[in-house]
Amino acid sequence: MSLSSFFSTRATRVGVGLCMLLSSSSLFATRYIDQHTYDDFREVILHNDSFFTISNVWVLICTALIFIMHLGFASLEAGLTRKKNTINILYKNVFVITVGLVLYALVGFRTMYPGTDFNGFMRLGFGIGIHSKDYYDLMTPLYSEYTYWTDFLFQAMFAATAATIISGAVAERIKLGAFMILTVFMVGLAYPIAGSWTWETGGWLARQEFHDFAGSSVVHAFGGFAALACVLQLGPRLGKYTKDGGIKPIVGHSMPMATLGAFLLWFGWFGFNGGSIKSADPEMISLVLVNTTLAGAMGGLACMIATQVIVKKPDLSMILNGILAGLVSVTAGADSMMPYGAMAVGAIGGVLVVVAVVLFDRFKVDDPVGAVSVHGVCGTWGTIAVGIFGKSNLLVQIVGVMSYAIFAFAFAFIVFFLIRITWGVRVSPEEEEQGLDLSEHGQEAYTMEG
Repeated sequence: MSLSSFFSTRATRVGVGLCMLLSSSSLFATRYIDQHTYDDFREVILHNDSFFTISNVWVLICTALIFIMHLGFASLEAGLTRKKNTINILYKNVFVITVGLVLYALVGFRTMYPGTDFNGFMRLGFGIGIHSKDYYDLMTPLYSEYTYWTDFLFQAMFAATAATIISGAVAERIKLGAFMILTVFMVGLAYPIAGSWTWETGGWLARQEFHDFAGSSVVHAFGGFAALACVLQLGPRLGKYTKDGGIKPIVGHSMPMATLGAFLLWFGWFGFNGGSIKSADPEMISLVLVNTTLAGAMGGLACMIATQVIVKKPDLSMILNGILAGLVSVTAGADSMMPYGAMAVGAIGGVLVVVAVVLFDRFKVDDPVGAVSVHGVCGTWGTIAVGIFGKSNLLVQIVGVMSYAIFAFAFAFIVFFLIRITWGVRVSPEEEEQGLDLSEHGQEAYTMEG
């Protein structure tokens, strides 16, 4: 069955229509609690003497879970690519988290959260130092339901994710130095600027009531479209596409490693979404984690069905991406919809990732791990879905996610272009054939010696 006939079938049209109808029913209802009752509930919880401490510990635990996600990204990317590039991929992932944390401390945190005198678009800030007279205020509920240091560390873990998404898309043919330069600009400058639009109180999208709970746009669509800008300039891997227009699959060397990586990411998503509540509010934590779990599960299940229909075979790598697609899709609205709505959002994401991967391949856009499809396409869908299944204005959601897509694509395209005409971005054909482990690092990941 061709893609065109697949989308034109009556069953598909009926299914989409039914999904839209159910989105307005009580089954898929927006999260709603009588305001008076909920205020009484929060009065009891939030004024408990131990609530500040519990919230602070909860956000720190979630920070640790997000840190584990970087091991998940490294394992997934390494498993889905060839063994001759394993060290290179692991090295890039180690570099991303280390430089990301340092850059966020030096410039990112204060640029993303500039505070007063913010014009809503950009205000550079530096350092994470605190004036001595303000120190203890920033360690108490006067600051928030967590301390200033907890706030910095939690946000820093998000910062490196965008560059990690790019790493998977450009794998197996990019120069290590070129990737490192790109990462510095994306993590140190582009991400904090874009993040301030939504997550700083005075950001221009925040003022429009754009809703992105944990980063379907701010993190995932941003990283996905930045990756697309780089892939289009870098070109496909050698041998990926034949001269007659055919597609030659380049299979990963370790599906067990890729599967482990996917499950580590799913596990870490409990921190990614759960920590974004920014408190130990028991109702919100439980709802967000239920929505996150069910969306991931439905993404994987829907992807299994879609893969069988479109690709005609049960592809494990596609299913793993289906789970991630469901998780990315629900990230924007995990706090603003009920579980059946989250399941619908995740399921649609699981189908979209299959369609996107197939279409990108047909247009000869070589993405070894499906990062653009998972993060770019499904991050876009998840943000728009908040306007369908949540309470946000649909037009505002569309404007918001398109703003992130355009900015990330343009910024990454320009930086990558400048690196390409000065430093060069692609290894030689000989180095690519040999593998980046030997050509870039002079060592192999796997040896036969005991």
